[in-house]
Amino acid sequence: MFATRTAALRSLRARRSSLTSHSFLSSLPPPAAMTTANGTKSPSTSQPLLPQAAQSLVDSVDAFLFDCDGVIWKGDKLIEGVPHALQALRSSGKKLVFVTNNSTKSRKQYARKFTSLGLDVSEEEIFSSSFAAAMFLKLRNFPREKKVYVIGEEGILEELKQAGFSCLGGPEDGKKKVELKTNFWFEHDKSVGAVVVGLDQYINYYKLQYATLCIRENPGCLFIATNRDAVGHMTDLQEWPGAGCMVAAVCGSTQKEPIVVGKPSTFLMDFLLERFQIDTTRMCMVGDRLDTDILFGKNAGCKTLLVLSGVTTMSDLQDPSNEIHPDYYASSVSDVVDLSDSLTKGQ
Repeated sequence: MFATRTAALRSLRARRSSLTSHSFLSSLPPPAAMTTANGTKSPSTSQPLLPQAAQSLVDSVDAFLFDCDGVIWKGDKLIEGVPHALQALRSSGKKLVFVTNNSTKSRKQYARKFTSLGLDVSEEEIFSSSFAAAMFLKLRNFPREKKVYVIGEEGILEELKQAGFSCLGGPEDGKKKVELKTNFWFEHDKSVGAVVVGLDQYINYYKLQYATLCIRENPGCLFIATNRDAVGHMTDLQEWPGAGCMVAAVCGSTQKEPIVVGKPSTFLMDFLLERFQIDTTRMCMVGDRLDTDILFGKNAGCKTLLVLSGVTTMSDLQDPSNEIHPDYYASSVSDVVDLSDSLTKGQ
């Protein structure tokens, strides 16, 4: 294993260009101060991932949990250095897990995306919020005779069907329209026992009305949100509205709050612990969002690393109003291995 790790790290050295004492991380400003209860300022506990900290982090962790959008890729474009970093971590014996709030794909579909991008990731290593929604209903013993209405895309439908549930909605209802005219009555299925809301680029007035009627009029109907992310990197160049926008619309029309199954809820962590049997203190959550990824890791007792390759900026982290502080922050995933290796190289 050591020889394999050495070979992987040598390949990283060959491509390394600018991670020196004058690198991005060494030039980062100090963390923002936080306001305490008595009004005084105290420094954030977040640290830049400098070489010694990187080596300590790698040595103290058995499993790295990675968010995907903004961490592994943006849209369909890999973030620079990711393949080498994942290969090196695998070679050093670390377990890699991918925990994504993006519900547009199922685990099987995500596995195909990883493969298309040249990454060797199995379906068993992927935990998506679409999978979490299906597992929530399964563990709750959701009646098989009941149906699930979906504001979302194929990922949610595929996971629900794989778990044995009957579904309505999804992209198909994105083609439907309503006519707001005299004596028009909107019919909905009274057997719908749960509404699942996730990211949906096909959302429309029809879907909003259908979900609203099910939640308000079907006795005991569950309102489940895959996540409440405000925005996400749906393409490599821009942020786009996230599932939180769709969830907020349904909250507004129903005047009810959902059960959230994705990050920062620790619901998915139960599956991770059962699957990998690793204590959370030996895990590190790596993400680009403070309010989902980092909070998820903190809620579960994991070490946390914020990467600035996605949604969160340095100014967001330093904002005095921010109360979510990762253990470490870095420019990208590749820094974990590059900086750890630079410390080893200097010995």
